[in-house]
Parts: sequence; structure tokens; C-alpha cells
Amino acid sequence: MANLPIGPTASVLAAGVAAGIVRRLTQGHALANADRHAPRRGRCSFERYREAVLSQLHTISVTVNGVPHQRQVEPRLLLSDFLRSALGLTGTHVGCEHGVCGACTVLLNGEAVRSCLMFAIQADGEQVTTVEVLSPGDGGQLHPLQAAFREAHGVQCGFCTPGILMTLVPFLRDHPHPGDAEIREALSGNLCRCTGYQNIVEAVKLACGTAPDR
Repeated sequence: MANLPIGPTASVLAAGVAAGIVRRLTQGHALANADRHAPRRGRCSFERYREAVLSQLHTISVTVNGVPHQRQVEPRLLLSDFLRSALGLTGTHVGCEHGVCGACTVLLNGEAVRSCLMFAIQADGEQVTTVEVLSPGDGGQLHPLQAAFREAHGVQCGFCTPGILMTLVPFLRDHPHPGDAEIREALSGNLCRCTGYQNIVEAVKLACGTAPDR
């Protein structure tokens, strides 16, 4: 390709760009050298951060599934994260983290709550029940709700199922013989992307002793 003629203005611009590049490279090299010879403060910064975190820890006592636990937690730790990480109860699932999907539902003193909307310190002195309490998980007998969900094919991927079960436990306690409309109202706070809800409704009716629609 033939060389194109470069006018005076273009030559000045090119020279300026080149000078700017050299200046930035020189400054970057100088900064790198300065950083290399600067005293290392990372360890001190980490220690200060650690001390600041430890100074904010709160000791809580909470009974989960009938077992008392005492732990030190940060004020910002969510109840869902406490259950999953500190206690290893991973049956409580975390979906939207905005209290919309219902996957993280647990019982607080017998009532359904969104554990992603609560801090662990708010459960201090309270009773928390998770889905693990419904069945021992070692081949033992299923809870009637779990058995009904299996029988009526109310489960597909299963991610939302723990939250649905924990929503239904207090609902059926207070409404032992619900109609379809009541069941659907109770389920309205739990999102399921697989089943279309029909088999879940049938499973609830089966658990209540009502013949499911076929």
C-alpha cells in the first residue's frame, strides 16, 4: 500500500499522541517502582478489619428443630445464611433473596417467614423450624405432606419444594380442610417454575384426605 501524505496538523497530532503514551508509560513505571519499595500494609489492614468485625459480633441463642444453638454472628448475617452456613441445614433454599419466591421459607415460633428477609440476630431466643424436621432423611417415614407430594407428582426440579412444604405446614394446621381457592391463596407466595401448581394443589388435597381431581 502506498504511503499517504501526512499534513502538518496530522504530524503534530501524531507526535502529541506518542508523547502522551510515553508519559503514561513512564508514570506507570514510576508508580510500580514506588509500590514495590513501599512498606507492606496488607497484614495490618487485615488485622484492623478482623478486629473491627470481631468487635461487632453478637452472641445469639436460638433453638432450631428442637436443638439449642449458641453462635457469634455479624449483625448483617441473614437467617437463611446462618441456617445454611453455620448450622449446615441446606434444605432451606435461597432463590431471589428479596422475599418474593418463597424458597427460603421456615417457621419462626410456628409461623411461616422468609428467612432471607430476617437477620440471624432477630431470631435470638426464638424457635426456628426448617424442612429437615419433617423427615429424618435416613430412609425413615416421610411426613404426610411429603408423601402426598410424591404420590401426586407435585415435585419436578424440587428447588421450591422445601419452601412450599414449610408454607403449608402452618396453613394446614389452621385450615385442615381447605378448598381449592384457599390452597391456591396459600401458595400464592411461593413461585414454582416447573409444575404449573395443579399437581401441588392435588398433593395438598391428598394430604388432607380429600380425593384429588383426576
